[in-house]
Amino acid sequence: MASLDVTSSHPFGAVPLTPTAFLDRAARVFAAREAVIDPEFSITYESLWDRCLRLSGALHALGVQLGDRVSVLVPNSHVALEVHFGVPYCGAVLNMLNTRLSGGELAYIVGHAGSKVLIADEEYLDLAYEALTPNPDVRLVVAGDRGDYEELLATARQRHHEVEDENALLSINYTSGTTGSPKGVMYSHRGAYLQALAMAAHADLDVNTRFLWTLPMFHCNGWCFPWAVTACGAAHVPLRRVEATEIWGLIDRLGVTHFNAAPTVLTMLAESASAAASSHPIHVATGGAPPSPALISALENLGIEVTHLYGLTETYGPAVICEWQAEWDAENPSARARLRARQGIANMVSCPLRVVDVEGNDVLPDGATLGEVVMRGNNVMLGYHRDPEATDSANLGGWFRTGDLGVLHPNGYLELRDRSKDIIISGGENISSIEVEQVISGHPSVLECAVVSEPHTKWGEVPVAFVTLRQGAVLDAEELRQWVRARIAHFKVPRSVHFGELPKTATGKIQKYVLRQSLVGVGRDTERSAKRANSTNGA
Repeated sequence: MASLDVTSSHPFGAVPLTPTAFLDRAARVFAAREAVIDPEFSITYESLWDRCLRLSGALHALGVQLGDRVSVLVPNSHVALEVHFGVPYCGAVLNMLNTRLSGGELAYIVGHAGSKVLIADEEYLDLAYEALTPNPDVRLVVAGDRGDYEELLATARQRHHEVEDENALLSINYTSGTTGSPKGVMYSHRGAYLQALAMAAHADLDVNTRFLWTLPMFHCNGWCFPWAVTACGAAHVPLRRVEATEIWGLIDRLGVTHFNAAPTVLTMLAESASAAASSHPIHVATGGAPPSPALISALENLGIEVTHLYGLTETYGPAVICEWQAEWDAENPSARARLRARQGIANMVSCPLRVVDVEGNDVLPDGATLGEVVMRGNNVMLGYHRDPEATDSANLGGWFRTGDLGVLHPNGYLELRDRSKDIIISGGENISSIEVEQVISGHPSVLECAVVSEPHTKWGEVPVAFVTLRQGAVLDAEELRQWVRARIAHFKVPRSVHFGELPKTATGKIQKYVLRQSLVGVGRDTERSAKRANSTNGA
C-alpha cells in the first residue's frame, strides 16, 4: 500500500477560519428564518447576508481598503450585528466603541486605532462629533431615520473579500483604561471563529434559540455571540437599553431563551416588580464579579439557570466556564449555588488554565493556595495595538498574565479571589474582597455591595464596604458589621460601611476604582446613615 505524502498544504481545499463563514452558511441553510426580531426592524438570514455584503460594498466605495479600521458607535441593534459581518466582508478591521465613554475618550480611541470611517447611530451624534473633532479625516456614516446608512446600503454592490490569513486582524477592542490610556486588544479571524463555536456549544444554542442582547455588542464583540448565535441560525433580539420590565416582557412575548448579563443586571431582574417564574427554561451566562449564592438561588426560583464564566477583553470574553457536573444535582440548593459561583474550567477551545506563584510555578490545586491566573491558546489576543511594551509586560513565557488572583480546586475548577490590585493586605494578612462581598450579600437586606481597601496608618490597609439596600430595607452599619464578624475572621470585617448606589460601567461592572477615589479625604470611621441611603436606593 502506497504511503500518503503529507505536506503543509491541504489536498482537499482547507480554507482559513473566519466568523463571516457562519453568515454565509446561515444565508443558505436558514434563508427564510428570522435573523433579527425587532418591532422596528425584523429581517431573515437571507436579507441579513445581503445587507452585510452591501455594507461591505458601501465601505469599499468610501475608500476603505484591506486592513483599514472602521469604528462603530451604536446601541444593540441590527446595525451592531451587521457591522460584525459587513466590516470583515470588506477586509477591514472592526472597532466597536463603548457608548458610555466621553467624547474625549472616544476621540483618543478613534485616533489610536487609525480609523478611516466612523459609523454612528443618530442617538450618539453629539458624541460622534466630539470624537471626530481631533480626527477630521474620518468619514462619518449615520445610522437612523436622519442618516445615510440605509441609502449607502441601498445603492451599494455586494462585496465579499476572501480571507487569506486566518491569523490576520479581525477587530480591535479597547479596554476600559481605568489604570491609564485604553489599550487596543487585537482579535484574529481564527480566534473569533473558534471562540464563537465554544460559546455556541457551552451556551447550548440551537436553531430554536431566541437570544436577547442585554450584553452590549461593543463589549468583547459581545463575547463573540454575534457570530455564535448566527452560526446556529438562531434569532437575535436586540435591546437598545437594559430595563427590567422590558426584559421580562420580551421573555414573555417572544419566548426569549438565552441572554448574557453582569451580576448587577441579574440583581435588577430578580428584584423587579415584573419578575415572575418563566413558563420555559431561560439560560443565562454571567461574568464580571462572581454572583453571590443568594442571587443564584433567587434566579433559580424564577426559572433562570445561571452559568458562571470568566474572561477578559484579552481572551475574547469567556475563556473559563463553570461546566456543570450531573452529580452536583444531588447537592442541596446552597451547595449548588456555591458551585455555580465558581469560575470553572477552560472552555473547549482554550488551553488548560494555570494558577502560578510569583516565580511562575503552578500552585497546589488544593482550593486554598493563592496565585495569579495565566492563560494561552487560540482565544488569547494577538497583542495590544501599537503597544509592544504592554504586550511584553503581559507575557509570562508565552502565557497571558491576567492580573487576577485565584485558587484551583482539586477537581481543576478555578475560583477567583480577587484582582491583584483589589486584594487587601491588612496587617500582613491577605483579605479577599470577593469573600467579604459574598458574606455581606448573604444578608437579607442587602441588594448588592462592593468591598475596597482604604489606607490605614497602623494596618497599612483596611476593608471598607459600599452597600446598596433592597427597596424599603433599613440596616444599621454596625448590625451589618456584626453579621460579617459572625461568619468570617474579625480582621476581614469592613472598618466602615457606606450606603448608597454603586457606580458601574456600561456592562454593569462595579467601578471599584471610583469607590477607592471617593474615600480620599473621607474619615475612616464615617458611616452614612441607612435611612439617608434608603432615600437614594432606587433598585
